[in-house]
Amino acid sequence: MRVAVVDIGTNSTRLLVADVDEAGVRQIDRRSIVTRLGEGLERSGELGEAPRARVFVVLDEYAAAMEEHGAEVRTAVLTSAVRDAANGDEFLSAVRSQYGLDADTISGDEEARLTFLGATSSRSVDAPVLVVDIGGGSTELVIGTGDGVDFHVSTQVGVVRHSERHGDALDALRSDARATLREALPGDLPARVIAVAGTATMAASMDLELEVYDSDRVEGHVLSAATLRAQLERLAALAPEQRREVRGLHPDRAPTIVAGIAILIEVLDAAGAEAVEVSDRDILYGRAQEAARRFSR
Repeated sequence: MRVAVVDIGTNSTRLLVADVDEAGVRQIDRRSIVTRLGEGLERSGELGEAPRARVFVVLDEYAAAMEEHGAEVRTAVLTSAVRDAANGDEFLSAVRSQYGLDADTISGDEEARLTFLGATSSRSVDAPVLVVDIGGGSTELVIGTGDGVDFHVSTQVGVVRHSERHGDALDALRSDARATLREALPGDLPARVIAVAGTATMAASMDLELEVYDSDRVEGHVLSAATLRAQLERLAALAPEQRREVRGLHPDRAPTIVAGIAILIEVLDAAGAEAVEVSDRDILYGRAQEAARRFSR
C-alpha cells in the first residue's frame, strides 16, 4: 500500500511517501521544510497568521507530490504547537478540509509511541533503549524494547520554545532544559540512546561534513558526547548568519541548532550515556506503518 504521511511540527513540515507492506517501509519520496509554525506561540498563545500561511504553502507542494506518486492513503499528524495553541482546532480543521488529509492533533504520549515505532523499525532492540525526539515545542522520551514501550513522557522542552525563551543565554537554556528533563525522567535509564528528528540528523550531517544531506549515511551514525559538546561550543561562538554557512547544516536549521544540541547533551548527561545513535526513521515511519494497517482492514 502506498502511504503519504505529513508531520506538521512546531519547527518543520515534513512529508514521507512510502510503500508499506509486511516487509516494512520503502521510501519513495521524503521532504522537510522549516516552516516554524510555533513562531511567537510562547508569547501569544496562538498560531500566527504568517506561520500558518507558510505551512499552507508547503502543504500545496506536498499535495501535488502525493497526487503525483499516487498515494492511496494520505494522513497527517499535528504535534506540540497545535496542541498548545488556542486556535489549534481551527488550524486542524483547515488542514483537513483544504487538503483532504486524515489528520489528527496527537497527544504527546501518542507522538512518543509512534516515534519509538519508527526509530526501531530497522534495528534490533532486544534490550531497553531510550529514544529521544527533540522537536520545536516538545521533546518526547521513550524507553522500550522490541516488545513495545515501557515508559514515555512528553516534556515542554523544544528548540523553538527554548530559543525564544532564552535567546543567546545558553547557560540559562541548558539549566531550564536540564531541570525539566530530570524531573520527567526515571532514575534508571538505558545506556543505549537513539535520537531522531532535525537536531540529531543535522548533528550527524555536520559530523560527516555532508555537502548534500544523505539519509543512508546519517541513519545509524554514532555521535559521541564529546563530539556534540565540541559542536555546541563551535556553533554557539558563531553569529547566526555564520551558522548558515556551516557544512552539513541546512541553513534553515541555523536559528535553532544551538538549542537542539544543548538539549540533546542534557538528555545524554541524564542517561549517563557517552554516545547517541542517530536514526533518520521517526514518527513518519511509525505513522506510515499504523496507517497501512488501519486502512488495509
